[in-house]
Amino acid sequence: MINSENLSFQLVDVLLVLAFCGHIAWTVKASSQCKQALSREIRPHSVAITEFGAVGDGVTLNTKAFQNAIFYLNSFSDKGGAKLFVPAGRWLTGSFDLISHLTLWLDKDAVILGSDNPDDWPVVDPLPSYGRGVELPGGRHRSLIYGRNLTDVIITGDNGTIDGQGSVWWNWFKRKTLDYTRPHLVELMNSTGVVISNLTFLNSPFWTIHPVYCRHVIVQNVTILAPLDSPNTDGINPDSSNDVCIEDCYISTGDDLIAIKSGWDEYGISFARPSTNIIIRRLIGHNRKGSGIAIGSEMSGGVSEVYAENLYFFDSSTAITIKTARGRGGYVRNIYILNVTLVGVDTAIRFDSTFSPHPDDFYDPNALPVIERITIKDVIGNNIKVAGLLKGIEGDTFHHVCLLNIALTVTSGSPWNCSYIQGYSAMVSPETCEPLKESIYPNHSSDCYHLSNHLRSSVGILILAISKHNSSLITNDAWH
Repeated sequence: MINSENLSFQLVDVLLVLAFCGHIAWTVKASSQCKQALSREIRPHSVAITEFGAVGDGVTLNTKAFQNAIFYLNSFSDKGGAKLFVPAGRWLTGSFDLISHLTLWLDKDAVILGSDNPDDWPVVDPLPSYGRGVELPGGRHRSLIYGRNLTDVIITGDNGTIDGQGSVWWNWFKRKTLDYTRPHLVELMNSTGVVISNLTFLNSPFWTIHPVYCRHVIVQNVTILAPLDSPNTDGINPDSSNDVCIEDCYISTGDDLIAIKSGWDEYGISFARPSTNIIIRRLIGHNRKGSGIAIGSEMSGGVSEVYAENLYFFDSSTAITIKTARGRGGYVRNIYILNVTLVGVDTAIRFDSTFSPHPDDFYDPNALPVIERITIKDVIGNNIKVAGLLKGIEGDTFHHVCLLNIALTVTSGSPWNCSYIQGYSAMVSPETCEPLKESIYPNHSSDCYHLSNHLRSSVGILILAISKHNSSLITNDAWH
């Protein structure tokens, strides 16, 4: 006689194997995308910043030297491009522009220092998808390293350092004495073929690395550090950008380690430039405020096709967050996050629909975000205060949220708090909230992003496995 208990365990094993095989297939696809932009020819022309009068004493202002060097190198942009070499030293500078077909290379002991004089960071127009500065109406200070409408830009080196010296900006922010929104450390705008790698970024005045309206971006092997109490020092913020790969990074800052954005309320809706095809892999980090990976809260242009795997967050406020609000509009859909390890995290998963700051009074309060097809799987965590705070919007339920194979050691007596959420789960501990208790298997895998992609194609394998298992059991019973 067939043992039904053994059969049920075998079915679970087969399902898990199929799920694992399915995500491997997508991982291979993601890996090839991430590595495409790494094949770069060596630049045929190279100069050192010292050839333009720069002094690496940490005191002399070298803005003109950087500007003159890059102006000179622009003559080689149609001749294979050029490299600007920054040797060991402490190179104080204000904001400067990059050019196309340029490699900015920092030697091992090279440190580019941001000036603490706000006049060395010019004020530029707000981004059209935001309508104003993020912090204040009007313009915003330009980033220390800036570029727009560029192609083939590489910022790299032998683990050199770019230090924004942001403490003066943080103090001005806390005292409310700023006239304009603080600058980012690196911002590239409307650019294609961007690689940022093998560097350390310190003490950004505001967000650290901000590719906005960009395509084909790689951020790889970087360390980003800022004090845990520094305000809004996000690590990497892809914004209305597509085909972005972030991998092998360590980030410890005062806010989100990575935040995917796409514009703010009516300005983001009108600009209509989504962030899509974002890959995040092998990320380690922590913070006291913010999240390991956040989507939003400025997501009005839409965010989709996000794949994140092999994440490790420790001693942090939140691991995974979707932030939105009434008036945002836009969408967040087709998100797949897997292989996450958490230690000492306050909240493992959070959907927050109360991020209410708006750019002005002209936003549409009836513009509701669409949040759907979010899959989070293979998560383990120790010393977690709360497993999940998942709160949609009344009249705007977040749909098809799927949790699979999650095991958390939770200290709270109420591990889950859910409202206006609909979805499914399987193998989640502690047991998830009521709106997610319906099992993914066997009827709802097609409702869960990515889980259905391989299950449909693997039905034959599953049937074959079950058939072989049944035959084996029948044969064994016959012998007994």
